[in-house]
Amino acid sequence: MQTGMRQGPEIWIRGPVTSQEPGAPGPAHAHAAARRFSWVGTHGGAGASTLAAVYGGHDSGRAWPGPGDPASVLLVARTHAAGLDTVAGAVEIFRRGQAPPGLDLDAVVLVADAPGRLPRPLAQRVRSLESVIDVYRVPWVPAWRLGELGHPPRETSALVRLTGAAR
Repeated sequence: MQTGMRQGPEIWIRGPVTSQEPGAPGPAHAHAAARRFSWVGTHGGAGASTLAAVYGGHDSGRAWPGPGDPASVLLVARTHAAGLDTVAGAVEIFRRGQAPPGLDLDAVVLVADAPGRLPRPLAQRVRSLESVIDVYRVPWVPAWRLGELGHPPRETSALVRLTGAAR
């Protein structure tokens, strides 16, 4: 520790100390619900319904969230050329302020359109998107084709943290 710097309170060092009895309910904020999102598919077959089922949140399909739906938007697209075109257009709608009032674009979620690595031209387009917005990638999940929507794939831990989905 540098000379002249004060050490913080003990709570910074070892965490909070409670005088609560074991089993007593904690403070209300300790049980706060996970943040809610509206999944908006930017094209047919993007995967918004699947992602809403796996990660939780509101499935808006291809429509903007309505009144009473979560205003935090996650745009969804496949990683093929047409999907990347549509999601770039939707990001541009938000950038220009043309999205419905009150909506907040939180991120783009790209769902693999096939197993394996993206071809270089598509990977470059993804990097271009990443330069303007947070992008989360979801790998190809064969079980999802069969309707087996279990736990989120291990490679999506950042998306799990964002959505508060249970692992």
